[in-house]
Amino acid sequence: MCSHASVRPVKQRHLGRSGLIVSRLALGTMTWGRDTDEDDAAAQLIAFREAGGTLVDTADVYVDGESERVLGRLLADVVPRDELLVATKAYSPTGSGPMGRGSSRGHLLSALDASLKRLGTDYVDLWQLHAWDWLTPWEESLAAIDTAVSSGRVRYAGVSNYGGWQLGAGTAWQRAVPGRAPLVANQVEYSLLQRDIEREVVPAAQQLGVGLLPWSPLGRGVLTGKYRNGPPADSRGASEHFSTFIEPYLDERSSSIVDAVLTAADGLGVSPVAVALAWVRDRPGVVAPIVGARTAAQLQASLAAEAVELPDTITAALDDVSAPVIGYPEKLPHWSSPDLETGLESS
Repeated sequence: MCSHASVRPVKQRHLGRSGLIVSRLALGTMTWGRDTDEDDAAAQLIAFREAGGTLVDTADVYVDGESERVLGRLLADVVPRDELLVATKAYSPTGSGPMGRGSSRGHLLSALDASLKRLGTDYVDLWQLHAWDWLTPWEESLAAIDTAVSSGRVRYAGVSNYGGWQLGAGTAWQRAVPGRAPLVANQVEYSLLQRDIEREVVPAAQQLGVGLLPWSPLGRGVLTGKYRNGPPADSRGASEHFSTFIEPYLDERSSSIVDAVLTAADGLGVSPVAVALAWVRDRPGVVAPIVGARTAAQLQASLAAEAVELPDTITAALDDVSAPVIGYPEKLPHWSSPDLETGLESS
């Protein structure tokens, strides 16, 4: 059963197998300081907090650090720091030369200190390694997390854009010795247009007790339906910063999925945004989709998804039209099912 899209208080969930409780919708700030000015950012933050939202996500690399600076000023003047959970990331290039990038201990800890300065706080609630670093021993990167947590600068640790085996290796390493900081989250792209993580990342996260934080849950904005006739002049798809980011989802397959979302939205009397967000929000392993908006009005459309529960028939239809290709070994043949012994006896 689905109710009409009105803003309800955002529910809360545990982040993975941890004691950290976060809102099941997170606020993304990737455009703050460039496409979203400080007044609009303030309006978004107020609306998000008033709706019960708590988790706000940024990164040191967003708009060359300006996203963190804007958030820091708003935490000082608009919404009290202790009413929000701040998540940021480190890994990406933040300076010239080899010392200004990657997941070496030196760069990570320097990047953390710089983030704290921009945010105007002495700790972040969730610190994430933004990507897997092939050039640095992962034990070194994870040791930097331990240092950050033990120093009090970080409360909880996670990763972003990690594959299944990478998440497994990192999580197992952190659990191998008492006192190491566990990984509680993996921030990954996940939407009706991008379901590749269902092959290995989702099962790994569920087995390991790691919460998933989907970025671009609206398919980089395409699931709103606004790109059906090409990128609108005022959209991210028409901007120099994001046009190549949107383009991969403007194909025939994506169009059929968007049509299904629009049909579902029309039948339920809600927005396409609410349908797309409700679908990803309720997927196995997901804790909090991260939504970004240029304006407070756009954010309100995402907050309205809290009132939407998709009927099983619509969820099944959306699953079917967007189904990813999953084969061996992720999808094992029948003889590997839980009734293995019965199968062997009858063979």
